[in-house]
Amino acid sequence: MDEIEVLLTEYRELCPTYANAKAQLSHLEDFKKSKLAMCMKKAESHGVKTVSTQERDARCDQEYLDILDALKVAVEEESRLRFLLKRIELEIEIWRTRQADSRMERRAYNA
Repeated sequence: MDEIEVLLTEYRELCPTYANAKAQLSHLEDFKKSKLAMCMKKAESHGVKTVSTQERDARCDQEYLDILDALKVAVEEESRLRFLLKRIELEIEIWRTRQADSRMERRAYNA
């Protein structure tokens, strides 16, 4: 298979995986806010009256901390895939430059 075809195939195969990772990251970022509110509500139901104390308790809640851990993993995966896509894009640009150089050389020597 041609070099560019390999790169384009790799790019096409990686795009859905990246989109999924990006969606997961976005979901977790939004869910983190919801989980904080749920944990604050739980603290309120346990008799915690002030909002600042509810928030402090919520941020220490294991369920909230689990979301933060999942968010860390999602950021890592999204970044890894984004840089893989960027690497492929750069390799495609290098291929294009080589092709242009080759065409110029052929024209210069009337080949």
